[in-house]
Amino acid sequence: MRYKLGCKLSYLIGADTTFIFNLEAARIASQNIIDEQLTLTPSVERNAYTDAALGNRYFGANVAPGEFTLEYRAEVDLSVFRADPATIPEWPVGVLPLNILPFLLPSRFVPSDRLAAFSVAEFGSLPSGHQRVNAICGWIHTHLAYQPGASNEQTTADETLLKRAGVCRDFAHLGIAFCRGLGIPARFVSCYAYGLMPSDFHAVFEAYLGGRWWLFDATRQAHLDGLIRIGVGRDAAEIAFSTPFGVYTPTLMQIEIGRADGSPDTGPRTIDAISTDDAQSALARR
Repeated sequence: MRYKLGCKLSYLIGADTTFIFNLEAARIASQNIIDEQLTLTPSVERNAYTDAALGNRYFGANVAPGEFTLEYRAEVDLSVFRADPATIPEWPVGVLPLNILPFLLPSRFVPSDRLAAFSVAEFGSLPSGHQRVNAICGWIHTHLAYQPGASNEQTTADETLLKRAGVCRDFAHLGIAFCRGLGIPARFVSCYAYGLMPSDFHAVFEAYLGGRWWLFDATRQAHLDGLIRIGVGRDAAEIAFSTPFGVYTPTLMQIEIGRADGSPDTGPRTIDAISTDDAQSALARR
């Protein structure tokens, strides 16, 4: 399926500020970027870096005082891999590719070691594999309120569990924590999300099962087969859409995504087994 997407961000800069952005569609095999434009106003020089292993794309810009606006537009052809959830197993830690190790360990916003006992008690007896991770998402969706303002950029997964409220970032962090607590590698995913209302940068997570990364959205708000990946990392700290160093005030944020043919969103949110990972590449890095 082909999608048109983009964002517009504006800031009032009070003193020289350096921005590091991660908001362009990732360069991965499942995302064929047909066309894209990035416009900075005023025009400033930027440095770019792409993570060869993950496909994350970062660029930095030094901005002088005044108004600053960024506009990104892209058309992306997305290919997804589908499978029967019942056929997707968990792998023992002993056979996992070693490059998966960071996604098994606690991280800044995912102190999975603190939640391991809860994870085992609540989910340890469930059938293993994709079905268990989907059940984790169902538990989060049932027991947490989606409540903007209930958390902030410093909220950790264990705090979210105590508050029983948060936004997509918090839902993803908690899902990752539960998975890691069970010995299932999991990682944070930022994306443009088709079907999300209102449109915004969205956060979901992936769990490594059966030799491939599979997508999960504990908020149940977007189509898993309509997620255009921006970045992946251990948690949100590694792939913030904007990381500023300086004096600034955000004044505008607009995000959009739709089908390239203009057709409306009429279907239910998909919770099937969906992957946009290149499994062969992952196995080759073992």
